Amino acid sequence: MRFVQTDLQTPAVRLALVKERRSWYRGEMSKPTISDLARLAGVSKTTVSHAFSGRRHVDPETCRKIKELAREVGYRPNRSAQSLRTGRTGMIALASSMPFSIAAGPSRLGFFMEIAATAAVASLTRNQALCLIPPMEADGALDAIAMDGAILVEPYANDPMVDRFFNSGIPVVSIGRVPGRDGIPFVDLHSYATALMVLNHLRDAGATKVGLMTGTQRRNSYLETEAAYSAFCENLGIPQILVRVDEAGGEDEAEQCCTALLRDHPDLDALYVPVDAFASGATKAAKSLHRNVPETLRLATRYDGSRAKLADPPLTAVDLHLDALAKLAVDLLIQTIDGQKGESPSSPMPRLVPRQSSGT
Repeated sequence: MRFVQTDLQTPAVRLALVKERRSWYRGEMSKPTISDLARLAGVSKTTVSHAFSGRRHVDPETCRKIKELAREVGYRPNRSAQSLRTGRTGMIALASSMPFSIAAGPSRLGFFMEIAATAAVASLTRNQALCLIPPMEADGALDAIAMDGAILVEPYANDPMVDRFFNSGIPVVSIGRVPGRDGIPFVDLHSYATALMVLNHLRDAGATKVGLMTGTQRRNSYLETEAAYSAFCENLGIPQILVRVDEAGGEDEAEQCCTALLRDHPDLDALYVPVDAFASGATKAAKSLHRNVPETLRLATRYDGSRAKLADPPLTAVDLHLDALAKLAVDLLIQTIDGQKGESPSSPMPRLVPRQSSGT
């Protein structure tokens, strides 16, 4: 439905607005209601409601004019009333089971927080607030938070976090496929393609014996990376040299594991370490063993965050387009909350960011 008054600047409309606003300010009338706004706009209350909730399509120009008129008269939606009427809280969550030592890093500005920043903005444009839920052990922790749905960041196989949300009846979507839970909508991280891209880059840079370090937790990104590595090694006829590190041990455990790996395989000349915290540990291990990077050991990681950019030398990494993935995840979750059973959206392919650590 479109406005009856198509121009808010016409004298008649402006005069009506001024008179009514003065009356509201003086206390001669109660604060403007949705009925007042609908009457002034020449549309139904339902159209006004949809313009603010974003739940149903409203002509963009009509929506703009409704909100402009709302600012003119000082109208604000009653969120409590909306919640009672719709049964929704206006809150969605972003949750991860990754330890902060992996997902955020010392500055708390890592993989998880980069997703959170974009998801928060995308949520607000859909009239939703975003709540961050860190890794947690208590089963009852979710009971304290009322939410309409949640975005899960790279859950692992049989992740208790997934069951906590399901047992609470909370709709979920995932960034990264959930192993063993094909029914959960997800935004693809393209981990297999990412791994092949990085491994081929290391080979093209001159590496002849490439190792891989992933995590013991069975996240889909680890599973796809290991599958790509297996195919890569088989294609080249080279042995697989794979080590898995417990995420809970973070950078320190990765350093210990990489030190043992390099001692056991002194001829290893390249290492792909998708987790940037593990890559920091691998860099320290190489230095302690006097394995110069990239002269005697080429290194590459996945997430192109501060660890990769500030490493010495800077690490070759991958632009995962996390801002686009976060927006897609918010849209997918809203659709899921609304009961729309759409397919997982098409997500952008990763882009290699070559740096000194791989000899380029």
